[in-house]
Amino acid sequence: QVQLVESGGGLVQAGGSLRLSCAASERSLSTYTMAWFRQAPGKEREFVAAITWSGGRTISDSVQGRFSISGDNAKNTVYLQMNSLKTEETAVFFCAARKYGSPAYDFWGQGTQVTVSS
Repeated sequence: QVQLVESGGGLVQAGGSLRLSCAASERSLSTYTMAWFRQAPGKEREFVAAITWSGGRTISDSVQGRFSISGDNAKNTVYLQMNSLKTEETAVFFCAARKYGSPAYDFWGQGTQVTVSS
């Protein structure tokens, strides 16, 4: 069982930046794909970005060029750097983990609120 704890959310003005962190209880994340999702009020959860420890990264088109995902295996932590935030990106951001070979993300954090004000 992998436990994920997100942090770094908060209130930011439009155009500003935030960096989210996801700390995992698993000692080694090398066999997992780690990802960030977000859920805005009244909307479905959507994929934002993912990273594998072999260096592969996937970024949603909606945040390409503004968000980046990175990880520190020694710290069991994944980061989401968010720049040029927009008001419509107010959402709860979730960290998730999927073991290689699993068809779905098996483990989820509790989420961290990001509020972008105008």
